[in-house]
Amino acid sequence: VFNRKTGEPPLINGWIPFLGNALIFRKDAFKFLVDQQKKLGDIFTVYIAGRYITFIMDPFQYVYVIRNSKQLEFHEFANKMASKTFDYPALSKAKFPDLKENLHRIYQYLQGKPLDIISDHMMKNLQDIFEWKCSQATDWETEKMYKFCCSVMFEASFVTLYGRVPAADGHKVISEIRDKFIKFDASFPYLAANIPIELLGATKRVRKELIHHFLLQNMTKWLGGSKVVQARRDIFEKYELLGDYDKAAHHFAFLWASVGNTIPATFWAMYYLLRHPEALAAVRDEIDHLLQSTGQKRGPTYNIHLTREQLDNLVYLESALNESLRMCSSSMNIRISQEDFVLKLEGDQEVSLRRGDWIALYPQILHMDPEVYEDPKEYKFDRYIENGKKKTTFYKAGRKLKYFLMPFGSGISMCPGRFLAMNEMKMFLFLLLSHFDVELAENKTVRLDNGRMGLGILLPNVDIAFRYKLRS
Repeated sequence: VFNRKTGEPPLINGWIPFLGNALIFRKDAFKFLVDQQKKLGDIFTVYIAGRYITFIMDPFQYVYVIRNSKQLEFHEFANKMASKTFDYPALSKAKFPDLKENLHRIYQYLQGKPLDIISDHMMKNLQDIFEWKCSQATDWETEKMYKFCCSVMFEASFVTLYGRVPAADGHKVISEIRDKFIKFDASFPYLAANIPIELLGATKRVRKELIHHFLLQNMTKWLGGSKVVQARRDIFEKYELLGDYDKAAHHFAFLWASVGNTIPATFWAMYYLLRHPEALAAVRDEIDHLLQSTGQKRGPTYNIHLTREQLDNLVYLESALNESLRMCSSSMNIRISQEDFVLKLEGDQEVSLRRGDWIALYPQILHMDPEVYEDPKEYKFDRYIENGKKKTTFYKAGRKLKYFLMPFGSGISMCPGRFLAMNEMKMFLFLLLSHFDVELAENKTVRLDNGRMGLGILLPNVDIAFRYKLRS
């Protein structure tokens, strides 16, 4: 640990220059950070792959980082990473004036009233897919769970956002896109880590093929897409310097953002419910109760309609979903210092930052803190319920936390699609449990694969078989 300029946190330098601590970090970021915290306290800087990253480990200090969006920037970093990963030109102000702001404004279509409209479409599309699954399931059907979640969520999201593929083999076209998507997605952590795509086998070709699906001549054939995608198309049309391929690459990036984390999150929600019969029973009771009280029948031939309020009132479903998000999310919240400045924290603490330094929050540490969450490695489906209502007060060292669950980032880097994602996962589980009896078909433990540490929802290390049949 080197001493630095006054006010700078202690620095941990790796023994390999340039790579710094990247290799140890990559292996198990959680353990690495907790070990450093024990040695050095709540604020320290790690040199990783040519970057100085200052970690702030105390959740009470998060708010000072999050609200300091003037000096601590996020969008530029995200823009650089996305343009490299998805192969479109960086959104420079000179070349594309106001493009970033215009795209940002479109996220209003994922909130409030417009959110209700897109959620209704999502529900209808999910029901169509489940109905189709029902027609296949005469007796017990066995499938692999991750594959099942992937196929249902991918198709429902695709059709809701981009529209139906009118060809007779519409299913097939979407399956082809999905298969390529899975191949690309497997390389995503390497692309995000700045590894040249040329070193990643077929990834470059697969990415190009995926982007081609989103060329305007293909997209105009799709029927009934969403307002949000239409609005993005309209904006791109205004920029002549944006080539057809570049626009298509933007649409592909939006698809990745819509399903890249939702699919594994849906898997974990379903996996933990099936692993814990009492959780499954509680969530199913709540679902049945809602259907009864609203006079709706369950089954493949009935259309179920849920208002946002009804979805919100499913407290056991939401708590179970939040609990699985707590256990499987691993996103690093990054900000980049725009100038040399002193970040003032609670308790007269100060951190001197140099221009270009990274600041990172790593909420997984908070999610797994036994002081905040008793037995953090245990799945407790009702952890977010108190006296039959949503529980939103969590404490550490006797003090109430402002932030206690952060699967979607924070502040300016908060995921704009989080409300739609939550709705979609709830609707998936709602339809699954109202249509089918489900159970695990093999007895093995699925673990988190750490390959995506810091990048969002962790994937499972293996797939697992489950079986389902129509509920009598």
